[in-house]
Amino acid sequence: MNRVSKRASAVIVLIAVLLGGLVFFLYEYATTADQWVVSAGSPHIYNSTNIGCGQILDRSGNMLLDLTQSRIYAQDQTVRKATLHWLGDRKGQISAPAVTHYAREMTGYDMINGLYSYGGMAGQAVLTLSSEIQKAALEALGDRKGTIGIYNYKTGEILCAVTAPTYDPDNVPDIEGDTTDRYEGIYLNRFTQSSYVPGSIFKVVSTAAALDCVDGITDMTFTCSGVYEYGTDKVTCEKVHGRQSLKMALANSCNCAYAQIVALIGKENMVKYVDQFQVTQPLSFDGITTAAGNYDVEQAAPVQLAWSGIGQHTDLVNPCRYMTFMGAIAGGGRAALPHLVAQVSAGEEITYTAGTTESGRIMSEEVAGTLKEYMRSNVQNVYGAGNFPGLTVCAKSGTSQLGGGQTSNAMFAGFVADEEYPLAFIVVVENGGYGSSTCVPVLSRILAVCKAEMDKT
Repeated sequence: MNRVSKRASAVIVLIAVLLGGLVFFLYEYATTADQWVVSAGSPHIYNSTNIGCGQILDRSGNMLLDLTQSRIYAQDQTVRKATLHWLGDRKGQISAPAVTHYAREMTGYDMINGLYSYGGMAGQAVLTLSSEIQKAALEALGDRKGTIGIYNYKTGEILCAVTAPTYDPDNVPDIEGDTTDRYEGIYLNRFTQSSYVPGSIFKVVSTAAALDCVDGITDMTFTCSGVYEYGTDKVTCEKVHGRQSLKMALANSCNCAYAQIVALIGKENMVKYVDQFQVTQPLSFDGITTAAGNYDVEQAAPVQLAWSGIGQHTDLVNPCRYMTFMGAIAGGGRAALPHLVAQVSAGEEITYTAGTTESGRIMSEEVAGTLKEYMRSNVQNVYGAGNFPGLTVCAKSGTSQLGGGQTSNAMFAGFVADEEYPLAFIVVVENGGYGSSTCVPVLSRILAVCKAEMDKT
């Protein structure tokens, strides 16, 4: 009898354990199953490390990537190359974090029906990118390395973000066997993952700081004799600019004038305003966090501080972040933060829709308005307003010196100050030489396509 009782007790305990385990499993299933199905390695969701289900469209509904049966890219070869760093490759060597970030929304998972993407069906993600603008940007870059970014500073939509070098995922070259450096850094998304020496585009930061903290700066003049000396050290200009105002110094990109301007701002204020303007801070959106920039003058001597305000010394900026800074100037001191994914749907259900998030105020309307005036003057008097027909472009060029005998990077950043074309941009051409002569023809071509695409809507 005791033996039967013991066995009965053991069975009851076993049943209790099983029921407890079942309850625990059901609880875990109800609360975390949606995380399980989109966890890394799920064969229904991923292809290598990139998303492997659904369809990816551009802002006009053009197919960029169809994953319903296999990995099928756009029909146009240039579009395939221009969007590779956002869609990822077949082996996962180029990641696509923005699309993968919305894997749950793409699958349309629920506890009753499971994965919508399972069995050949697919969700859809619509990107803010324009395949036509992407294509134009890559063609304008040609065989050169670099990146071009353009976004709507009112809505935050990224219309263009091209990285080069790139390749056709349907015709993969022998990257490992190449000895020409043609594919150097090819797996890197230069728009989000790189930081560049800004060169003279950083003078916009110094100008904004001076306008905010140096009393009477707009009435002052600064003399350039081609050299500004600090004992045995010096800051140099390529030409003698003579006597000039702050506005003229920005237009002339005068290093000697900015050495004097940065001294008036002072080290403490330079650090304060770089932080306030957020130009070196990482930026996060759609599962992406951009590379950080750098501004370190803690131990800088006066000549090094001067070069830091000119965009040299140890300065670094990320293209996406600096483009957003341009958008904030255009927006009167604040701008929409960028995003890449516009909408995600699973079947007939819209599972995600992007909203507009503002940066918050980083400078006063007065400072932003004066910068806009100065940068418009740059285009009218230096770069040529005729290069951008029908658009009120405001900009600053940069030629960032790299040392080591390397040709300088060509930089160009700014915005369009038209209500119907609220675009901020950055162009980086690695080893491209002078910013204005290299980047203006590139940007001219791309903005014309942007205007045409926006006029359609």
